[in-house]
Amino acid sequence: MVQGYDLPKGKVGITLLELNSGFVLPNEKIVYLTAHELFNEKVRVTHLDNRFKEATILKSFEDLEPGDYVVHEYHGIGQFVELQTLVVDNKHKDYLKIAYHGGENLYVPLDQFQLVRKYLGKEGTAPRLSRLHSKDWENTKKKIKERINDLANRLMNLYIERSKIKGYAFQKDDEFQQEFENSFPYDLTPDQLRAIEDIKKDMEADYPMDRLLCGDVGFGKTEVAFEAAFKAINSGKQVAILCPTTLLARQHYELAMERFSKFDIKIAVFSRLISEKKIKQYMEGVKDGSIHLAIGTHKLLSKKIEFKDLGLLIIDEEQRFGVEQKERLKELKTNIDVLTLSATPIPRTLQISLLGVRSMSLINTAPHERMPIQTYVAPFKIDVVKELIERELGRNGQVFYMHNNILTIYECASRLQKLLPNVNIGVAHGQMEKNEIEDVMMKFYKGEIDVLCCTSIIENGIDVPNANMIIVEDSENYGLSQLYQIKGRVGRSDRIAYAYLFYTEYKELNEKARKRLEAIQDFTALGSGYKIAQRDLMIRGAGDILGPDQAGFIDSIGLDMYIKLLNEAVKEKLNEEIDSEEVKNNPVLSLDAYIPSSYLEDSDKIELYQEILSAPNVEALSRIKIKTRDIYGTLPDEVDKLFKKRHIDLLVEDAKVKAFNDRETTIEITLGEEYIKIRGIGNILFEALIPYLQILKISYAKNVFRLRFNKRKQWVDDLIDVLKSLANIISKNVVKEKV
Repeated sequence: MVQGYDLPKGKVGITLLELNSGFVLPNEKIVYLTAHELFNEKVRVTHLDNRFKEATILKSFEDLEPGDYVVHEYHGIGQFVELQTLVVDNKHKDYLKIAYHGGENLYVPLDQFQLVRKYLGKEGTAPRLSRLHSKDWENTKKKIKERINDLANRLMNLYIERSKIKGYAFQKDDEFQQEFENSFPYDLTPDQLRAIEDIKKDMEADYPMDRLLCGDVGFGKTEVAFEAAFKAINSGKQVAILCPTTLLARQHYELAMERFSKFDIKIAVFSRLISEKKIKQYMEGVKDGSIHLAIGTHKLLSKKIEFKDLGLLIIDEEQRFGVEQKERLKELKTNIDVLTLSATPIPRTLQISLLGVRSMSLINTAPHERMPIQTYVAPFKIDVVKELIERELGRNGQVFYMHNNILTIYECASRLQKLLPNVNIGVAHGQMEKNEIEDVMMKFYKGEIDVLCCTSIIENGIDVPNANMIIVEDSENYGLSQLYQIKGRVGRSDRIAYAYLFYTEYKELNEKARKRLEAIQDFTALGSGYKIAQRDLMIRGAGDILGPDQAGFIDSIGLDMYIKLLNEAVKEKLNEEIDSEEVKNNPVLSLDAYIPSSYLEDSDKIELYQEILSAPNVEALSRIKIKTRDIYGTLPDEVDKLFKKRHIDLLVEDAKVKAFNDRETTIEITLGEEYIKIRGIGNILFEALIPYLQILKISYAKNVFRLRFNKRKQWVDDLIDVLKSLANIISKNVVKEKV
């Protein structure tokens, strides 16, 4: 082994230099072979320093802004006015000010933030505000609970039907599965790993999987699907991957040929680009089982294609298929595992997943070196278009130009050619001959075409890394999810990508079109596809989930509350415990702990309160504190106390404290019954609390330990140390007993 990068002259040597592929230097008489050439294994590419690594979904959609409608668990629908800092008993505290019917206001402390939800209903329709000090809200919830009982019964029947069907339990991972996964040359993101774990767990169960994998365009859904496909094939089953377009089927096929090449897996592709002779050969292979993986468009759903032993169906963007295809899918889905991939699930699919009828995994983590797509919405101007294309070609890029009208697409291409006489322009649309469209797309892949004038045929999954600008004409005519998908055709490499959404100049946009364009411009951050689906749900209205009669109920209490009530109804029928959302009885400490406006703006305040109050443990709270200090600067004393207050809340839970009372000069702590069971607890308590015996008095009566804690100058820090000691006693002794 030769350390570093030195190579031995005239000999074979091994070096630690990591490259994706080998090279030859004839003059130097050097041949470098990587693991890829020797063993057909690619070097796993790891990015240690990457400023885009932490890009996540946009948060502002869920943040409250003045004027937003909200739903309080106990008081109903109100309108958020502002965040106010009030002084009560000489202590500052932040409150959400919410306006209700008749000009009444409710002040909700931010430590009760979990009781307030943002109202989700049909956008453009204002809900009726609830009355405070009345039973209107309780009566509304009661009435809706009664009406959704029927829907809960239908959901129950779905659960029962699914539980009756026996599926195939795929085998556990073996060395072949491990080898396949190791051959992927990139590090998987935490979300990808979590999704794979969920899918494998479902596949190994003896009931049919029905899981939605929701991940942004280019966020690695395909690799997750391939790992699931390999698991199925390795267990002796066949796999089908269904794609909405011919081009996407072709791309999946080429990628699959590369990923599965080392494992002697036979792959077929069914689409109109494949000759009838080849299709017949593939059909025979699928029928006799010699074809392990079949990829195709709706042709794959033909009843002429008979699988010998289909075990897994992977559907890419199910919403793109028509009614007839979906009926055929229902037939196929009866007793096989199904994995549905989507960047922006349609509202109905999203709702059903939220209800738990279909399991859902989310991939929100951006891939390494991925940058947000710079998105602009503007009226169409031909001179601006010319300048944009020239600018992109000037950096050796390529351009998608969307003109979604087959009748005038050649006229559009001709107009562009006159504007840009030295530019190679190609045309692609769904009614072209199969050989012609394949030829055009191959030229675009290879860079022989600079600008591709196309229809929405390129919407789903076409991956051209060098194409980093997309220009869309008449963008007001597209759906929100469709616009987001189209925009995702660019930005598939480590270069900054641009999307220009032009609408017809002087045309008055209707409200829905305007909201769609506003939303697509708002959601520029990586991973916004799931949020786009939520916004789409609001713009189009919640509509029906499993029946049209539910729409009015949803709008009267908001989608979030509706789903909560529906879940509770289902859990009641399943005799499951219903999660309580009552505010936890956390210690009420006499600390002047809050976030001053001089430190953070209101929107940032709400987000920080949410983070602090939802910290699940002390370690997570510490990370939030470090992050806050890094982003906003040194913590003011009031904010530091806010973190300490939450620290005490968490320690009180860990230390199994039964009661906690804050007096003017003392704090009384009553310990839980767990302490009584610990052998020699008196001595253990005494030894653990020796440093604090001068300010701490321990008493024991009626099988209860009480601690009387005297406050002094540094009493908050002392209290944290005492609670840490108690938590340590519980963790050591209770765990030991269980073992």
